[in-house]
Amino acid sequence: MLPKHYNGGEIFKPASVLIHLVVLVKAVKATLLYDGLGNVLKDVYIIFDKEIVEIAKERPKEAEVIAEGVVTPAFIDGHSHIGMDRYGEPYQEGEANEQMDSVLPLVDALYSIYMDDKAFKHSIEFGVLYSSVLPGSGNVIGGKAVFIKNYGRDIEEAFIKYAGVKAAFGYNPRSTTNWKGTRPSTRMGAVGILLSWLIKTQKTIALLEKGKKEPEEVEPTVEALIPVLKGEMPLRVHVHKEDDIAALLMIKRKFGLKITIEHAGDVHSRETFEKIKREGAPIIYGPFDSLPYKVELKHEDWKNARYLLEVKPFFGLMSDHPVTLQANLYLQLRHFIRLGMSKAEAIKVITYNNAKILGVDDKLGSIEPGKWASLVVWNGDPFNLENYPTHVFAEGKLIHEASW
Repeated sequence: MLPKHYNGGEIFKPASVLIHLVVLVKAVKATLLYDGLGNVLKDVYIIFDKEIVEIAKERPKEAEVIAEGVVTPAFIDGHSHIGMDRYGEPYQEGEANEQMDSVLPLVDALYSIYMDDKAFKHSIEFGVLYSSVLPGSGNVIGGKAVFIKNYGRDIEEAFIKYAGVKAAFGYNPRSTTNWKGTRPSTRMGAVGILLSWLIKTQKTIALLEKGKKEPEEVEPTVEALIPVLKGEMPLRVHVHKEDDIAALLMIKRKFGLKITIEHAGDVHSRETFEKIKREGAPIIYGPFDSLPYKVELKHEDWKNARYLLEVKPFFGLMSDHPVTLQANLYLQLRHFIRLGMSKAEAIKVITYNNAKILGVDDKLGSIEPGKWASLVVWNGDPFNLENYPTHVFAEGKLIHEASW
């Protein structure tokens, strides 16, 4: 039976399928397929052009089988600063934080990314093809997060979508008193600055809805925050400690915000994860394997993740590159596996879960017909240290092939 072939949304009849398969369709044989949804399949063929066409048990006669091995979806980094803090450059040239003020929702991470950062190449070699790139956490509101293709030639080709507005609680925004603009010296001061802008934006929305204010009268900073207050764009909040997470959830309820909790590295109890789960707030957890260099992380421990796995709020995983190298993202999964998570569920954390949180699960995160053919072929189980990707495909194109 011939596989279905999609081209511009049209399903061709068998005669047309044959013509198009000869020209366009490729296949890889998955001796083991981690599909990103928590399933494991054996000895199947993934047939694709730019998108995945079919997963079949029989070898397709009309498609060229160009690779064989263990297959996973392309990995997605839920939170990073890749391309902003770059390989081989002094830290003074890093661009993760803009220092001109503490509330900067118009700042756009895209414009401080250099796609020639060598880290992108290393990430691709280890299957990480997509990155959520955010401003740093030195500001109360740091700017817009973007979701990009690591294989883009420049930032225009790399850009996929905006992925929220970055905010920060805790130590980091109060540690930057020597930067310009209004700066907090305490955690309550940082929250106070955030509240002042949320209230101002909330009042502006009310005036606009009542016709008492014209859109052109709204100042740009407030205008940039309106989608956040309306719940159209998530506020992605750097937060580690349990008390700061409690404060964030109180503010979420007060203003009806859509949030993601970024890090949660100091959470060392079931109760806080249970509270997060009740609120329906997703977590982009981590990173594991970084230095807990401040008091805010005094309870940080890889074993804290046992509470995460017991309570099961919806969560993904981050590298926080360069805090940990993005190329090593999948190595962090060993902690989840040691704590009892299956390998298939672990793969899901850095594929489907991250895609779902970032709003790209219609295109990425799992190997299913109709999704982008972005997948990684390994020479063995990814969780064995001697194994590595032999072939990496992005939207159907082979972008990396291991030479040794």
